[in-house]
Order: sequence, then structure tokens, then C-alpha cells
Amino acid sequence: MTTATADKTRAASPTASWTIKDLVALTKPSVTRLVVFTGLVGVHVAPGPIPFWPALWMLVGCVLLVASANVLNCYLERDGDRLMARTASRPLPSGRMDARSALRWGLALQVISLPVLWLGANPLTAVLGVMAHAGYVLVYTPMKRTSMWATVIGGVPGAMPPLMGWTAVTGRLELGAFMLFLVVFVWQLPHTLAIGLFRKEEYAHAGIRVIPLVAGTRKAQLAVFFTTVPLLPVSMSFYWLDIAGPLYLIAAGVLGAVFTGLAAGGLSKNANARWARTVFFFSMAYLTFICAALSLDVLVR
Repeated sequence: MTTATADKTRAASPTASWTIKDLVALTKPSVTRLVVFTGLVGVHVAPGPIPFWPALWMLVGCVLLVASANVLNCYLERDGDRLMARTASRPLPSGRMDARSALRWGLALQVISLPVLWLGANPLTAVLGVMAHAGYVLVYTPMKRTSMWATVIGGVPGAMPPLMGWTAVTGRLELGAFMLFLVVFVWQLPHTLAIGLFRKEEYAHAGIRVIPLVAGTRKAQLAVFFTTVPLLPVSMSFYWLDIAGPLYLIAAGVLGAVFTGLAAGGLSKNANARWARTVFFFSMAYLTFICAALSLDVLVR
């Protein structure tokens, strides 16, 4: 049975009775929250007074845009999601929602988000949003089945929200904005490598070409360490650029040292899935705390 036929069958089935909860689930709320959080950091760290309405509309537009990208990602990956335990219960692979409804939902969110960003924030912020959305949906998502480099490419749209937050305040791109982008971009590399390692079998079953499957487990374990190392100097750059002060420098140093120390476990041939899972969960904490430390330091100063 083809995908189109299967989707029509589910759409006509009484079980395809989706709810508001399913619409929300398609937006991947936990992912959306984290990404939008980095956009808020961009707003807070940008120099000068924060213009209330442009900043607010940027956040609203960013939520809508990220949610749209996640919905369309679910739509495009619905066949693969049926093959993985952690995604099989999502609205589309489980059959609770038909693909056509999901597609309309994702496109509607996208259509609403763009004028919100363009008129509410500024054209530059909207352009960055369009680039991020297109990169994630049209490049990264289909590339996951053809190249292991999708992980790297996907880091670009994933790191756009801090730029959008910065430009919503200043109306221009500056070195500090690019350093925020770089922190999130570099962070995503060990983060995605780690999840690829401990969920390798699931990705193999779904036909997703993550680095551990293509390059091998050992190379991926080493890559976790070597992609974590740059985070220390990159995160500390905010001190040298006089964006943050010594309190942030200490926090960045401690968090970076702990992250690097955990990642160094990949240098051992005894590194296993449990180690990769630990690195993955710490990476989530790292991004949250490094952003919070930066924002707090800027506020105190």
C-alpha cells in the first residue's frame, strides 16, 4: 500500500479523530520551548533597551514558526516514525490524525508566523525566520535519509532563533549575535551525536543515516569529544567581547569543563550507550544553564 493510499484509508477511518492535544503534540512542545528559549536569550543579551512590542511579536512569531517546522517535519517523516518505538505513538504514525490535516496545520502556522515577524518585529528577523524554516523542512528533514551530514546542516536552522531575537531588538546583525548562533550551533553537534549513539538501532530501522551508523560507533564516540571541546572557547567569547562579566566567565568555564569531561568518556573504548545517554541529558542541562548564566550576568550588569 502506498503512503497516499494509507493516508486516505486512515483519513476515512473512524480512528482518525484527532484532538487539540494531537495538534499540540505535532508541534513537539519540548523542542519548541527549548528553541524559543534561545531566541529569548538573543532578545535579552542584545545591546540597548528592549523594545517591548517588537520583542513580544518576535517571540510569538518564533513560536509559530518553530511549531510549523516541527509539524511539517512530522508530516514528512510519518513513515519512518512508524518504525521507531519513541515516535510510533505520535498522531500521524498511530493513525489518530490523517496526513492532510497535519499538512494544513503546519502550513497555517507558517503563513501566520511570517507577517507576525515581518510587521511585528522587522523584515530582517522575518527573513532569518524564513531561512531557518526552509532549511529545516526542505533541506535537513529529507537529507536525514540520504546523508549523515544532515546533522551538521540541521544545526544551522536550529541556531537561528538567537539571531532572530537579537535582530528584533537591534534591527541588525552583529558579532555578538553570531557568537550566540555559534554557541547553539556547536552545542547541537555533540548533542545529536549522543542521541544517535544510544538510539542507533531505532534510526537504522527507520532508515535515517545518522553518523554512528554511517561512520561507525567508534568514530562517532570520538566525534562527541572533539565537537564538545570548541564549546569552551566559544562560550567564553562573550566575556572577551565585553557582553558578559566575570560571573558568566566562571559559569561558562565550569559548565564547559564538566561537559568536556563527560564527553572525554568517548575516548575510552569502553564507552557505551549509557555514557552516550548521560552526555545527551547533560547537554540539555548545559544549554539551559549557559543561556541562563549569560542572561543573568547581563541583567546584573
